[in-house]
Amino acid sequence: MDINKIFQSEIHRKIVKFFHENQSSLDTPRGVATWIGEDRAKVKTALEDLVKARILIANRSTSTTGYSYTRDTRLISRIDKLLK
Repeated sequence: MDINKIFQSEIHRKIVKFFHENQSSLDTPRGVATWIGEDRAKVKTALEDLVKARILIANRSTSTTGYSYTRDTRLISRIDKLLK
């Protein structure tokens, strides 16, 4: 998924903004949905889109998946500019 398309979606933008502002965060779809005030099913789909775009990292275990922010400094810098 193209990073510019991601920023056209409000839910994707809210998730990226949350992780950008909390770069050491590791959270589940339920936690992210609570933080950004969106439906958990929609958040889960958006989280997977962001994993495909390499903006988020999926930390999968047998019971749940936790998501964390990319460590790619060039990508973080690009996102920073898009969020402003």
